Amino acid sequence: MNERIRALFQGQWPALIIFDLDGTLVDSAPDISLAVDATLTRLGRPPAGEEKVRQWIGNGAAMMVKRAIADNADPGQAEPLDEQIVQQAQDIFREEYSRVNGSSSRLYNGVCELLEDWRNLGAQLAIVTNKPKFFTDPLLASLGLDPHFSLVIGGDCLPERKPHPLPLLHVADTLGVTPSNALMVGDSSNDVYAARAAGMPVICRRDGYNHGEPIEAAEPDIIFDCFTEWR
Repeated sequence: MNERIRALFQGQWPALIIFDLDGTLVDSAPDISLAVDATLTRLGRPPAGEEKVRQWIGNGAAMMVKRAIADNADPGQAEPLDEQIVQQAQDIFREEYSRVNGSSSRLYNGVCELLEDWRNLGAQLAIVTNKPKFFTDPLLASLGLDPHFSLVIGGDCLPERKPHPLPLLHVADTLGVTPSNALMVGDSSNDVYAARAAGMPVICRRDGYNHGEPIEAAEPDIIFDCFTEWR
């Protein structure tokens, strides 16, 4: 299966592989859902439930909280939000998610083995996620993933985040790799759009966190179901 990746790079192995985190390497929805529902409960609102929260993941913690308060994947379509309540909810969510982060999250099948295999093939590995860095680092540590990555960029590390290409270009530049020699691995349209704008091939895991939309619509170069396919 690795030959499918080599075909994207004229038969060579990419020098850099950049991974999204939530919905790509890790099913973190159970923890995020716990934190969202605890936040809503403390605000006197009904819980959202995990099924709904899964559709809200992907644009960072601040947007997650706005979606929860609005009870809508697009808060702009709901009644105008009270900014004081939104800020209160942000503070509560940070507290609640810090408490449960990593407790129920799980790696998708084959992740650790694949990271080791791909690093042994000569690629540097990095993370670019819209999850804030102060949530990302503890999650990676709790799952034993942190030793695999040369660089980890969270959604609060740079002036722009995915789908903007800046985080991907920043990683490539920092690690000394031409963007065309880097591969993006994600699960959402944000990952595809960022990679396309950065000039990187992109492959996506099906059934990740893509706001309920099929990833086929974003047209990544390769779609796969499980990381065990690549071994």
